This record gives sequence, C-alpha cells and structure tokens, in this order.
Amino acid sequence: MSQIIKIFALLLSSALLMIAGGMHGLILPVRGSEEGFSLLALGLIGTGWSIGFISGSIAVPHLVRQVGHIRSYAVMAAVACMTILLNLIFIHDWAWIFLRIFSGFCFAGAAMVVESWLNEVSDNESRGTTFSIYVSVTLFASTAGQMIIAATGVAGYIPFVLAALAYIGAVLPTAVTRTPQPAPLQAVSLDVGLLYKTSPIAVVAAFSIGMANGAFGTLAPVYGIERGFSTAAIAYLMSLAIVAGAIAQVPLGRLSDRIDRRKVMMGVALIGVTAGILTIVVNPGENALLYAFFALYGLAAYSLYAIAVAHANDFADEGSFAKVASGMLVVLGSGQMLGPIVASQMMQMFGPAAMFAVPVLFHGLLAVTAYLRMQAREAAPAEDRAPFQPMPSERIVTGETVALDPRSDENGVQIDDSTPAPQAG
Repeated sequence: MSQIIKIFALLLSSALLMIAGGMHGLILPVRGSEEGFSLLALGLIGTGWSIGFISGSIAVPHLVRQVGHIRSYAVMAAVACMTILLNLIFIHDWAWIFLRIFSGFCFAGAAMVVESWLNEVSDNESRGTTFSIYVSVTLFASTAGQMIIAATGVAGYIPFVLAALAYIGAVLPTAVTRTPQPAPLQAVSLDVGLLYKTSPIAVVAAFSIGMANGAFGTLAPVYGIERGFSTAAIAYLMSLAIVAGAIAQVPLGRLSDRIDRRKVMMGVALIGVTAGILTIVVNPGENALLYAFFALYGLAAYSLYAIAVAHANDFADEGSFAKVASGMLVVLGSGQMLGPIVASQMMQMFGPAAMFAVPVLFHGLLAVTAYLRMQAREAAPAEDRAPFQPMPSERIVTGETVALDPRSDENGVQIDDSTPAPQAG
C-alpha cells in the first residue's frame, strides 16, 4: 500500500493518458469510416500512429535531456490534446493521417516520461510490484476510454473534447509532484544481428504480431462499421479482445515457464488462426457468437508478445535484455506500420471480413516458425529461465517500459547517464 501511495500521482497521470489514448484510438477509425474515408486512408491512420510512436520512442529521450521531464511531459500532452482538437476542426483523411503521426509521437513521449519516473521511485525490491500495478492501470484505463466512447458515440464534438480534457488533465499530477527528477530516458535501439542471434523466432514473432495486431487494432472498428454494428458494440468488442488477452497472459505465461515456450507460442498462434478463420467463414452478426470470436482472437493476439519477449529473454546474454527487448519493439513497430495498409487493401478487394486474413496469415507464419525452431534448437533449461512477466499491450510498450520491467535488473541493465539530466521544471 505504501508503494501505491508513493506513486499515486504518476499512476493517475498514466491513467488519464491511457484513457485519452483509448478514446482517441477508437474515435478516429469509427468517425473516419462514418465520414466516408477510404479504406486505404483508414489504414494509413493506423500506420501514422506507429510511425509517430516509434519516432517518439527514439527522439523524445534526447528532448528530455535538453529541457527536463516535466517540461517534456507537458509539451507531449499539450500537443496530443491539440491533435485531437484539430481532428475535429479538419475532418479530412490526409489531415488525420498527418495528425496521427504527431499523436503517436506525443503519446510515446508522455508514456516514457511517466515510466521513467516510476522507475526512479522503485528499487529492486519494489520494481516488480510497481510494474504489475502499472500494467493493471494501463489495461483498465485504456478499457475505460473505450467504454466512454461506447456511452458517447463518435458523433459531434463531445468525444473529441473529452479525450482532449483527459490528455491535458494528465499533465496536472506530474506538474505538482515532488518526486525527484529521474535518470535520462532509455531510447529504443535496433540490433537485428543481436536479436536474431539471440532468438530467431523473436524476430518473426515481433513482426508477425505487429502485422496482425496493427491490422486488427486499426481496422476491426472499421469492420464493425462496414457490418452495420453500433459504436457501443464496436467498443465492447475491442475492449473484450484486449481484456481477454490480458487475462490470458498469466496462465499462458505460467504454462510457458513449465514447458517449451515455443510450444505455447505455436498453440496460441493457432488459436488466433482459428478465431480469424471462424470470423471470416461464419461472418456472424452482432450476436454472442461474434463476441466469442473476438474474445478468442484477443486471448491469442494480445498474449503472444509477452511470451515471445520471455522466450527471447531465456537466451539473452547477461546485461542484454534491454537491447533484445528494444530491438523487438522496432521490429514490432515495422509490422504495425504495414499491417493496416495490407489489411485495408484486403478489405477493399474481398469485403470487411477479409481484414482477418492478415492475422490468420501471420499467426500461421508464427506457428510454423515455432514448430521449425523446435526442430532446430533445444528449449532453454527450466532452471535457466526467468519467470514469465506480464506486460502492457505491445501497442504502448516503449524503451522505458523495458527499463521498468524487473527483468532489466535481473539482467544487470545499466542506463547511460553520461549526459546529466536537466533540473526539474
């Protein structure tokens, strides 16, 4: 309880940021579809988010070194607030694509600042607790944002203004916090050679999950609009998928602690393939069967990344967890950039349900790769594996999430602080 009190202001900032992000991410594809944006434009909105998010993960640490955490966080939240208000003023597909790049950049930057503060106030003994609380807060806040859209819909200006208020409200707790200035931020980096040498399947898994979830996260709401579902139903479906994946992480992760993690990845990926095929073939209406398919899909799609990171960590050299996990983030981001574009064209050619063809294809690729890797390499001995660690949605994981992860301490991660951090303010 004392740890929760200690980090309450930071958790509140994070919750408001995630509420805003959950609202923003659902408003754009649904409202854009209702405004008559092309499927390609809607896919590019998702691509814009990923471009901005990865760019922010790389660039914002350098900004923080120059102007400090509080100023950087305030700028990120303020610009994110401006982008969603500009979405309301300029209802045009290319304007939204451009603005989505900025919102992804700012969301990544703001999240990194909060995570670095959480890392600063956590010692080795409390970091696991802090990380678990943070994962829970991000899950519930993101879901709450989607539930707000279920209540308000996307028509008019109210949902845009509410999301903007959440963005700007996220500044207040950090602006008055007395927590010391954190160490410099951990930027993501890409060392494909190290990542592939450590775990070839980690490269395939990160890219495949990025393709599948980039397509689903951006265009599943558009699938719902094209099928004539209500905005509330779309919000419920998206939230159900995310919650199902979050709940499944723990039992599936614990199972992967006991058996070859690649077997678990293969089985879970095949569940994702099954859910996608069932949705395409049955093509259910707004009924219980559709909710079951989305829950089954989310169970697979939103638990795979954490298992893949755990598998890569099993083979990582001491001190290289951060490099391996950060490299996976960049590969994941490249998949998230391409997935919405490919899926939008599938929908254009074959209809709304064809969106699920992308997750089916890439979950299938992951399952086949896992099987082949089991033939080529023995599993890491159980005694050499670090216990599975649940993670936030891969869509919001940054370099600072990796630094906050308790496995970073276990691997002896050191953050380069050769450049002194600016004074608070």
